[in-house]
Amino acid sequence: MRFTSLVVELIRARPRLVVWIVVLVQAGLWLVLPMLLYPSPPGDLATVLAFGREYQVGTWLGPPLAFWLADIAFRAAGNNMFGVYLLAQVCAVVTFWIYYQLARAIVGGQQAVLAVLLSMTVVAFSSPGVEFGPLVLARPLWALLLLHSWQLIGQNRRNAWFAWSIEAGLLLLTTSAALGLLLLLAGFAVATVRGRRVLMSLDPLYALLVIAVLVLPYLIWLLRADALAMPPWPAISDLGARALQWGWLLVGLVLAMSAIVLLVILNSGWFARHAGEAPIIYRPPVDPLARDFVFFFAIVPALLGSLLAGLFNLDHVVGGAGVALLMSGLAVIVATGDLIHLRRQRVLRTVWAAAVAAPALAVIATTFVLPWTGAAEVPTLLPAKAIAHFFGDNFERRTNQRLRAVAGDPQLASFIAMSAGRPHLLLDATPERTPWLSVAKFNQTGGVVVWRASDTSGMPPPDIAQRFPGLVPEVPRAFEWMVNGHQPLLRIGWAIVRPKAP
Repeated sequence: MRFTSLVVELIRARPRLVVWIVVLVQAGLWLVLPMLLYPSPPGDLATVLAFGREYQVGTWLGPPLAFWLADIAFRAAGNNMFGVYLLAQVCAVVTFWIYYQLARAIVGGQQAVLAVLLSMTVVAFSSPGVEFGPLVLARPLWALLLLHSWQLIGQNRRNAWFAWSIEAGLLLLTTSAALGLLLLLAGFAVATVRGRRVLMSLDPLYALLVIAVLVLPYLIWLLRADALAMPPWPAISDLGARALQWGWLLVGLVLAMSAIVLLVILNSGWFARHAGEAPIIYRPPVDPLARDFVFFFAIVPALLGSLLAGLFNLDHVVGGAGVALLMSGLAVIVATGDLIHLRRQRVLRTVWAAAVAAPALAVIATTFVLPWTGAAEVPTLLPAKAIAHFFGDNFERRTNQRLRAVAGDPQLASFIAMSAGRPHLLLDATPERTPWLSVAKFNQTGGVVVWRASDTSGMPPPDIAQRFPGLVPEVPRAFEWMVNGHQPLLRIGWAIVRPKAP
């Protein structure tokens, strides 16, 4: 007797409902966990907010759109990280919904659900998705570009050109990898007969005009800042190390999608006893061009992104792992065939749920277990709110003025820049990266300089003392971690630079 679970019947009858349920549950999980377990923003999120607060057309971190949106979300939530975490999860929900629309156009609604379920197990779409920034914002824009590119090339829907041009312009305003991604889309179009036919009309020219209008301010900034130069090419002697870096990045991508590999192995017919009784998810035959489209954008962005990252010694895949691995689930579904047998349904459900929950369990373990080992500092356990409140309040009480700027240790200073008054961040070691504020202007307007203190004397490090001569250190302030464990108290040395009289 053939057994079909309720989940399979839902996939067959209500595929959209299944997608909404799983995507919203995952988004809710990664919205709640950071609010409960992250007293300080993960990754470089505090720096993203500090740069977004300035509303610069461009910075050394890249195009401005993600930074602007982060600041808007932060302010809209009353200077609370909830707004930024919510924005990150909105990006995740939009990414998977658009991805489902693309998959449905290629393999039908039922197998499109399976593609979404597989891609959700990729590690890049779990905890890294909380760190809103260019790499996270690029994901929904890339999904939209892929959807409308397929509508143009595969379905000959010319009305998609306008949306495509808007998305391309926004992607160029989001990530420095956008030009390479757009070149991949153009390369695929040129390499196919139907793609060349689409490019032979006037529509691409109008799309280029829309893109040029959108990115013109940023392009002017690039020209004025002389920032169009390529990164330096590696020396011949460094090629071996760069090739090893490329290899490690590829290994990281494979590990990120290891759950997909495991699910495919468990669902294979090699060890199935009653293969004929397994429920089947059917699809109509896939267009050969669609097959090429899926495989091209599942493989080439990952290979080229990791190659360029290895060549120029970057610590992450160009464009981000989320962009590189977005099509991995759909590629597996397309390669499987028109009939997909769902064998070992309970095992598949358990493994899939474990793959989605594992990153969350890892975050919980890191939060509550790692501090007791004393092995390493957990950056997300720093008391960012207490740090920002203490230094902002002390400056205001001592000078009777609102704190306008903060400098010193970049991590601690970026936390203070998130306080209610939103003081400006000065990267005093590299002031060219924060052009809105110089050391001279900082000394004129006043501010707080902070650093990690190794003892109770609170003397500033030599480099900070050199950049701020005459600095008078205060008694270091000790802060407790959210989970102290075996870690010593966080001691922060600090000094006030009093505002100069006008």
